[in-house]
Amino acid sequence: LRWVRGVDVMGAADLDRVLPVDPAEVPHRLPAVGESAAHERWREFLDGGLARYGADRDRPDLDGTTRMSVHLKYGSVHPRTLLADVAAHPDRDTEGARRLVTELCWREFYADVLWHDPDSAWSDLRPALVHMDYDDPTTDPVAAERFTAWKEGRTGYPLVDAGMRQLLTEGWVHNRVRMVVASFLVKDLHVWWVHGARHFLEHLVDGDVASNNHGWQWVAGTGTDAAPYFRVFNPVTQGERFDPDGTYVRRHVPELRHLAGKAAHQPWRRGDGHAHGYPSQVVDHAEERREALDRYDRARS
Repeated sequence: LRWVRGVDVMGAADLDRVLPVDPAEVPHRLPAVGESAAHERWREFLDGGLARYGADRDRPDLDGTTRMSVHLKYGSVHPRTLLADVAAHPDRDTEGARRLVTELCWREFYADVLWHDPDSAWSDLRPALVHMDYDDPTTDPVAAERFTAWKEGRTGYPLVDAGMRQLLTEGWVHNRVRMVVASFLVKDLHVWWVHGARHFLEHLVDGDVASNNHGWQWVAGTGTDAAPYFRVFNPVTQGERFDPDGTYVRRHVPELRHLAGKAAHQPWRRGDGHAHGYPSQVVDHAEERREALDRYDRARS
């Protein structure tokens, strides 16, 4: 509780205000829980998804992930059970099986890092960017307004907004989209990763401090084996690559359902792109990318 003290947690009334759609049309979709539900979902994935996991796991428009994170978080199933089942599966030698084993290992690795360095839960594991200049949403009104737009899925970047609205309605976000929305907050809005990590843990049904917070540090460039800070995800090209027909965006952003195909990723290029109330971009990505790299250079020097 001390981790989220003083942070506004969005309620049902706020959710109805943020999502311009009949609540009955986009209900809160929570997963079934318990040991039986965990094993049922796992069998469903093994029967049809293991071999394709390597290719499908990055596609938010597809049901290509295991969806086992919530069950692993609460201990409804043990990771060794999953590893044993993969080792005995006919598709065990596929790229999908190898990638799944790697992802399970990363999860255990992050837990081990946190065990040995508890301070890394809420502070940078590596101090290389200790002098990074961030915009503080607790003291800067502009940063606060942009942070709120990010939390509510109103940034004007469809893939980012789809991910943040999925978080509000499902308590879960696709793994590829988690990286994109995290990069947008840290490198387009210049907000310290801790603010985003706290927001995720307030809403994620699979919110795990070790995986969540070290994943955020991977994006921010301050964690273990971190992505270089100068790797800035472009939310448009990420959307066009991993949601090629715009299905994921239209699923979570109803204001863009009138746009077919890839047009959903760049509504500003269509005369009717904002006809149903979709917001304009809160920042210019190209400009903020340059700003992020300038701040990075200053912090390193």
